Amino acid sequence: MGPWTAAVAPIIGFPPLSLSLVATALAPLQADPGIWPTVARVSVTLNALLLLALGALWARNYWQFRSKHTLGLFVFSLLLLAENVLALYYYMADPTLATWFATAVPAIAWRAMMLLHVLETVALVFLTWVSWD
Repeated sequence: MGPWTAAVAPIIGFPPLSLSLVATALAPLQADPGIWPTVARVSVTLNALLLLALGALWARNYWQFRSKHTLGLFVFSLLLLAENVLALYYYMADPTLATWFATAVPAIAWRAMMLLHVLETVALVFLTWVSWD
């Protein structure tokens, strides 16, 4: 137990926690991530495909109308596409990080990453629907 833990615990009214108790409490979070990595990978792949379609649409619109708004949407799609392609590379192909993601990332972290990717997919599906209409 560190000096801060010993000093702060009585002030806030909680007894200091031992490291073994913390490790025991966090053990379920280190369990097998299950299906979450697969959902995250599928979502990132779908995001990349949607962004390719949106980028092509916005590039065509920019070429036709020369509007700063469509240029901004096109640049946005390129940057978000780069982020998704990089995430997919890290999840599946990078020799160090792909192994780490497959073996050492806790299930709670996978669920959080998966949730962010799925929310992005929902947003991109809606944006694609609005843009294609």
